[in-house]
Amino acid sequence: MSTTDPTHQFKLGDRDVSRLGYGAMQLAGPGVFGPPKDRDAAVAVLRDAVASGVDHIDTSDFYGPHVTNEIIREALHPYPDDLVIVTKIGARRGPDKSWNPAFSREDLTGAVHDNLRNLGLDVLEVVNLRSMLGTHGPAEGSLEEPLTVLADLQRQGLVRHIGLSNVTSRQVADSRRICEIACVQNAYNLAHRDDDALIDELAGHGTAYVPFFPLGGFTPLQSSTLSEVANRLGATPMQVALAWLLRRSPNVLLIPGTSSVAHLRENLAARNLDLPQDAMTALDDLR
Repeated sequence: MSTTDPTHQFKLGDRDVSRLGYGAMQLAGPGVFGPPKDRDAAVAVLRDAVASGVDHIDTSDFYGPHVTNEIIREALHPYPDDLVIVTKIGARRGPDKSWNPAFSREDLTGAVHDNLRNLGLDVLEVVNLRSMLGTHGPAEGSLEEPLTVLADLQRQGLVRHIGLSNVTSRQVADSRRICEIACVQNAYNLAHRDDDALIDELAGHGTAYVPFFPLGGFTPLQSSTLSEVANRLGATPMQVALAWLLRRSPNVLLIPGTSSVAHLRENLAARNLDLPQDAMTALDDLR
């Protein structure tokens, strides 16, 4: 287990970013659909994040749809020079709030242009191709066709760097034959560590790994242990979970999301949370 400084930066594409960023998904309405109840609060969260040193924001035009990108533009455009905005394509939302594959050339090209328009950008810094082959996690299958479309858009100058989301180690390896992969975004946390080998593999390539759902799928026993550690350290369970992830490997970049400024500041405080060895041992045993 690495004990790297949690404030350390890591390369995302060709930019060094702080390892604790912000995920914009929760800025949309319930179910990541429609507008938020309080748009002004959403704008305030984004501005506070950047003012607090966040230089990596994760978003997608299928959040809302369009909602989070429009709020990001309202809150932050013109963007600070050091801000890296990462978006995703490969899905679209149905009127019933469903998440549906959108892998055709027309879908992918339209999604890139939608992100450009709604974010107010001429080029997207990083675009993740979100695999929809698996409903509840990564599933094997070829991503060659949609990734080739995204690589074409990169050659046109609309995309600088390409990443992957919800993918397997084999898909990452296959994708490297088509284009350089800047990052991988998968579900991973203290309780669910299926990607342990992939994280280490990516670290060897100097590739960022971006876990989501930092508190997803915990059993009552696991939650109890996490809460006990948090109480002992005078921290929140989320802060402890984020601090552990920062120490998991130096290539891990975090994107916790929230629609509350107070909660945002709590999350960012995980950068400075020291986890003593007995706490690390207790957390490492959570499986």
